[in-house]
Amino acid sequence: MRKDKLMKKYKMQICIAAAVALLGTAVFCGFQIYHHYAQVEEQTEAFEQMAELVEQAPEEAIPEDTPVSEGEDVLAKYNELYLQNEDMVGWISIAGTKLNYPVMQTPNNPNFYLKHNFEKAYSDLGTPYIQENCNLSESDNLVIYGHHIKGGKMFGALEDYKAKSFYEKHKTIQFDTLTEQGEYEIVAVFRTVVYTYSSEGFRYYDFVDAENEEAFDAYVAKCKELSLYDTGVSAAYGDRLITLSTCEYSAQNGRLVVVAKKVS
Repeated sequence: MRKDKLMKKYKMQICIAAAVALLGTAVFCGFQIYHHYAQVEEQTEAFEQMAELVEQAPEEAIPEDTPVSEGEDVLAKYNELYLQNEDMVGWISIAGTKLNYPVMQTPNNPNFYLKHNFEKAYSDLGTPYIQENCNLSESDNLVIYGHHIKGGKMFGALEDYKAKSFYEKHKTIQFDTLTEQGEYEIVAVFRTVVYTYSSEGFRYYDFVDAENEEAFDAYVAKCKELSLYDTGVSAAYGDRLITLSTCEYSAQNGRLVVVAKKVS
């Protein structure tokens, strides 16, 4: 009898310990979720303030006799932000969406802004950034990455491009470097998978500088082949491209990709 009581007591203690552990885990997870969403909201507000700063700034370039960094002439509207962080190489936006952000590049630390904000602090939101081997003034294709955040934040705004009706109303992307404004017309929108050499995957991120006209045409043709719909737009050798990349959750390691060519 005494042994039975001891066993019941022992089981009770185990149940209590397990309950406390589960409660602790739930509290921790709850805190983590709260922290994540709080961080997203905080960073979203910070990016909105940057966008306001850019929109309110004058359009003209900084005069040649007023060097910003190593004599570079930065467009006036990006001057203040560039002085805050010289990893900034441009600005990307799509009218009528929440996509309106600085674009970064760190050749010596390729994926730094995958998990860092504009102030270089850790952030789940990250900051859009250009692939490290892209040369802004010379490469045929600039590959730009951004997180797929719910609510159309960051490159989550690209999700709407799965519908042709949305594309019809948002055919262009504005991508400015620090020294030149640029408008890009969308060529293709497609889904693919990464980290695979199978026929199901398209390593679009490998195309940065075309070896020749044939290589350029092959890249554009593959993008058009995979496109969710026909945009009626193509690109020819000599055109400058941007390729926007974000996560896509209908497949493991899925990516949603938007390719556009510079028109002005």
